Amino acid sequence: MEIKGQGFSLRGWRIDDAASLQKHADNINVSSYLFNRFPHPYTMGNAVEWISRMMKQDPLLNFVIDVDGELAGVIGIDMRNDIYQKAPLIGYWLGETYWGSGIMPQAVKLMVNYAFTHMDIVRLQAGVFSNNPRSMRVLEKADFVKEGILKSAIIKYGVILDEHVYGLVKWVIPS
Repeated sequence: MEIKGQGFSLRGWRIDDAASLQKHADNINVSSYLFNRFPHPYTMGNAVEWISRMMKQDPLLNFVIDVDGELAGVIGIDMRNDIYQKAPLIGYWLGETYWGSGIMPQAVKLMVNYAFTHMDIVRLQAGVFSNNPRSMRVLEKADFVKEGILKSAIIKYGVILDEHVYGLVKWVIPS
């Protein structure tokens, strides 16, 4: 599956994405804004293991952000269980080389459309570290609304941070 954007596409995974994934993911400026399960340093072994898992997805929930045939970043949906089964998380990252290019707001909008069209969900949610205003702006450009701030909710590399919670409800998407 491929979803076309302006100057990029969202697509499924290929084993030959490993080198680009490792190159862009092995960057402290990227990993500083992600869950601790995203390792740093990010090795070729991490890349191959991740891609192997992603290639088994059915349905496809995590996409490569492809620029000129190369992985530039990742965007995906993290399904949740129990009372949150209709409200998954959306997550994303982009290689530092591509920051400020305008790709990510478009990618988020495409992913929102994909998720609300192909999945039985009613909302998407994202949590953003307080030291990442660029990601907050990405979500705002994609019509997400800041719903609150969880004080001192995150610890990353020994620093305690607030988490800004953004949401988008399916039936209030602007036309």
